[in-house]
Amino acid sequence: MTKQAAVLSETQSADAMLRERARRVVPGGMWGHLNAARLPAGYPQFFASAEGCRVRDVDGREYIDFMCSWGPVLLGHRHPDVEAAVRAQAALGDCLNGPGEVMVDLAEDFVAMLPHADWVMFQKNGGDATTACVTIARAATSRRKVLVARGSYHGALPWCTPSVAGVTTEDRAHLLHFEYNDVASLRAAVDQAGKDLATILVTAFRHDMGRDLELPTAEFAAAVRHACDDTGAALIIDEVRTGLRLDIRGSWETLGVRPDLCAWSKAIANGYALAAVSGNDRFREAATKVFVTGSFWCGTVAMAAARATLRIARETDVPAYIRAMGLRLREGLASLADRHGIAIRQSGPPQMPLMLFDDDPEVRKGRAFCSAALRHGAFLHPQHNMFLSAAHGPSDIDAALEAASHGFKAVRELRP
Repeated sequence: MTKQAAVLSETQSADAMLRERARRVVPGGMWGHLNAARLPAGYPQFFASAEGCRVRDVDGREYIDFMCSWGPVLLGHRHPDVEAAVRAQAALGDCLNGPGEVMVDLAEDFVAMLPHADWVMFQKNGGDATTACVTIARAATSRRKVLVARGSYHGALPWCTPSVAGVTTEDRAHLLHFEYNDVASLRAAVDQAGKDLATILVTAFRHDMGRDLELPTAEFAAAVRHACDDTGAALIIDEVRTGLRLDIRGSWETLGVRPDLCAWSKAIANGYALAAVSGNDRFREAATKVFVTGSFWCGTVAMAAARATLRIARETDVPAYIRAMGLRLREGLASLADRHGIAIRQSGPPQMPLMLFDDDPEVRKGRAFCSAALRHGAFLHPQHNMFLSAAHGPSDIDAALEAASHGFKAVRELRP
């Protein structure tokens, strides 16, 4: 970070000028999750470059990145092996009249990697994948009801978006809710759906924004599987956010629970746009009958990136490595908080950490902490789970903890 960039005023910054230009030509200046990111004042909106575990904004400031592009970057920005695969495929073509051989190669890679999967099909975004899963489940069962955990995020389409703007009651007419990790609540929702239950759709762990994260209990995971087996419904696990970070075989594999259908995106191509649905043979025929498509779904470049990403994740045990780095971060934050006499809560898997402050209903402490840490070179989030990548090394974690120490000082200095 240059000294000049560090002292830029908000009105002088390139970021501020880009925001002003964007407001004239983009509704609200930004859309979707970036518009609702709830980042503290002073956070950049526009970025110029990235490499490894570091990002640089348009004003030249560099940060150790703990959002990893909101999850897609698993191996680090611009990983050399992934970029080499991308360049080689791009030289042949990307958007063609149909898929390239790389599609079959990648599908074979997925099926070999995932114990539950007999087949796979590709899309572009996480919402594409979750919606395709639900559509396939309904086609296979000839039923309508979809059970989802209250507060879980499965995409931004009308049937599942957290916003009600432009959404009709008919869009959600067949959604029923249960509480994550609450077996009694799950069973009540199954009873309510009755013989019309098509699927239970569940995230690999509870990662609602602004609340403590919850790993699934073995009892809950088994109850979801048993409910689907007893009723003939499909179990869909939404791995869009978690895929390849917890276990490359699938996040519930260690619980002994396998899905019928699974939605993937974000990290599977290390930042290139790709999503996937994997499934077992029971749902193969239904997958051939539904009409799900997109003009760019056969793009070869992202598939080449995914092949490289999956290979590296397998060969280097990426989940274990980023877990170790996440534990280093977690232990360091706990030590700093104790040293400053500040109560915090850390939850979720270390690969996807969340830190919240006690007695902070308006997130004043969280925002003060993150703003101060940002000024010292660490890009953190006060409410959303964060992400680690294979590019984060011990020295990067230690540098981030030094930035975090300034964050704790800022919290301690807050006025009541």
